[in-house]
Amino acid sequence: MTTSDTTRVRGRRRVGPSLWLIAPAALLFVTFAIVPLAGAVGLSLTDWNGLGTPAWAGFENWAAVLSDPITGQTIVLSLKVMVLSWLFQTPLSLLLGVWVAKEGRARALVAIVYFLPLLLSSAAVGLTYKNLLDPNFGLTASSALGPLNHNWLGDPRTVLVVVVAIIAWHFVPLHTLLYQAGVRQIPKVLYEAAAADGAGALRTFFSITLPQLKYTIVTSSTLMLVGSLTYFDLIFVLTAGGPGYATRILPLHMYLTGFQAADMGKASAIATVLALMGLTLSLALTKLSGFTKMQSQQTGL
Repeated sequence: MTTSDTTRVRGRRRVGPSLWLIAPAALLFVTFAIVPLAGAVGLSLTDWNGLGTPAWAGFENWAAVLSDPITGQTIVLSLKVMVLSWLFQTPLSLLLGVWVAKEGRARALVAIVYFLPLLLSSAAVGLTYKNLLDPNFGLTASSALGPLNHNWLGDPRTVLVVVVAIIAWHFVPLHTLLYQAGVRQIPKVLYEAAAADGAGALRTFFSITLPQLKYTIVTSSTLMLVGSLTYFDLIFVLTAGGPGYATRILPLHMYLTGFQAADMGKASAIATVLALMGLTLSLALTKLSGFTKMQSQQTGL
């Protein structure tokens, strides 16, 4: 056997096991992602109320959905929620992650208490805050509170900010945990060198901590931005899309179209648009952030 033949055999031996290793993940992806998406695309071409036999409708549902101003409004609102969620959650989770990453009993206790929202379901969080902000018997029902005595979830001017703040309360602990793990992976020798050079806490944060967390920021931002397209259950419990259409984001619009208006064809078209938005956003973040070219930042340390 020649050298080239041996190289080919070794190459096949290396490739073979790797293909078998990814087969279960590929099977799960096809079963729970590709097949449902294909089914949604197929249903979007039919007229179906969810009970009878679907009837072929062609691209009528797509034309109706794309020409509906409510759909455009829900897409814009979903993008607003996405941006506001990132602006709310990223600074908070970053600073909290850096703070709780340091050693200390008080920090450990705060970290344990602060991570409790991760154990609660979105429905439970929504019901709790809906009752707390109820204008009749909630915490803000007393007229003695002055400006705080307000129907926060019933006012179109304030409901979006309040909903985004509640979402942040629920999901900031998750991203804080990511940043905490990222900070604890930074080599201590970098901080020792900075201290020897006389760098203060602020300079150390911007010169060492923040640059070393850039890959964690990319990961957290991707989860945050793509995940914002799935804030259905929390908003549904809090406001059901109201008042009016003030919080009717795209996934909620899909649900109400399918199960309240009994139009599964249009709902499937909206679901396909939602999936394409998430896929496009994920690919764009991967491309712009250079995620596929990430290298170890600890080389040589």
